[in-house]
Amino acid sequence: MFDIVIAGGATLTAAGLMGILWCIWTVARARRQGLEEPAFRAKMQRVVAVNMGALAASVLGLMAVVIGIMLGK
Repeated sequence: MFDIVIAGGATLTAAGLMGILWCIWTVARARRQGLEEPAFRAKMQRVVAVNMGALAASVLGLMAVVIGIMLGK
C-alpha cells in the first residue's frame, strides 16, 4: 500500500520538475525574443503562476514520498 503513495509522490514530483523546467525554458526564450515591456510582463505573469503550481506539486510529491517511506518501515 505504501508503494502506491511513494510512486504517486514520485510521479507528482517529476511532473512538478517538468513544470519548473518549462518555466526556465519559457523565460529564456522570452528574453532572447526581446519582447517589449508590456508583452514581457504578461508572459512573466503566466510563467510565475505555472512556476508556483509546479513548485507546490513538487513539494507535495516529496512529502508523499517521505511519508510513504516513513510509514512503510
